[in-house]
Amino acid sequence: MAEFFENFLKPTSTIYSMWVIMAVILLVSILATRNMKTVPGPLQNIAEMAVSSLMNFFGGVLGEKRTRQYFPLLATFFILIIVCNYCGLIPGAGELFTVPTSVLTVTAALSVISFVVIQSSGIKKHGLGKYLLTFFKPVVFLFPILILEQFIRPLSMALRLYGNIYGEELAAETLFELFPVGLPIVMHILSLLFCFIQAMVFTMLLAVFIHEATEDEE
Repeated sequence: MAEFFENFLKPTSTIYSMWVIMAVILLVSILATRNMKTVPGPLQNIAEMAVSSLMNFFGGVLGEKRTRQYFPLLATFFILIIVCNYCGLIPGAGELFTVPTSVLTVTAALSVISFVVIQSSGIKKHGLGKYLLTFFKPVVFLFPILILEQFIRPLSMALRLYGNIYGEELAAETLFELFPVGLPIVMHILSLLFCFIQAMVFTMLLAVFIHEATEDEE
C-alpha cells in the first residue's frame, strides 16, 4: 500500500513539464508588468494587445460586466492551454518533455475546474434552489437529460482538447517520417494556427457555459 501511494504521488514528466510552463508564464507576466509605462515597450505592448483582444472576444459572449468578472480565469485558461499546445512544436517534444495538453489527465483536470466554475457561478447568481429549477425548463421531464448534459459538457471539452492535440502530434510525427523535406515547414505553420484554435475553442465553450449558467431569468 505504501508503495502504491509513493508511485501515485511521484511527480511525472507531465508534472515537471507543467511546472516549467507555469514558471515561464509567471516570469513573462512579471517582466511584462513590473515597470508599466505610458509609452509601452515591446513586451508590454504585446501583453496589452493580448489582453485587449481577449477582452473583446469574451465580451462578445459574456458582455462587459461578466467579462471583467471572469476574465482572469478565462485568460489564464487560454494562455496556459496555448502555451502547452505550442510546446509540441519545440524540437524534442514528446521525448525530452511531455506536451501537457496531449495527456488526458491534464485536459480532464482543466475540465473539472471548468465544471466547478460553471456550477458555482450558476448557484452564486440564482441561489441553489432557483438554479436547480432552471433544469426543469422548458418541461419537467427534461430534468434528467439537462443534468446529465452538465456532466457530459466537461467530458467532451477534455476529450476534444486531448484528442485534437494528441492526434495532431501523432499525424505530424508520421508525416515527418514519410516526408522529411519541405513538409515539416508547412506542418509547423498549420500547427501554429491549429494550436491557437484549440485554445480558443476550449475557452470559448467555457465562456458560453458560464453565460448560460448566469444569464438572467426571463
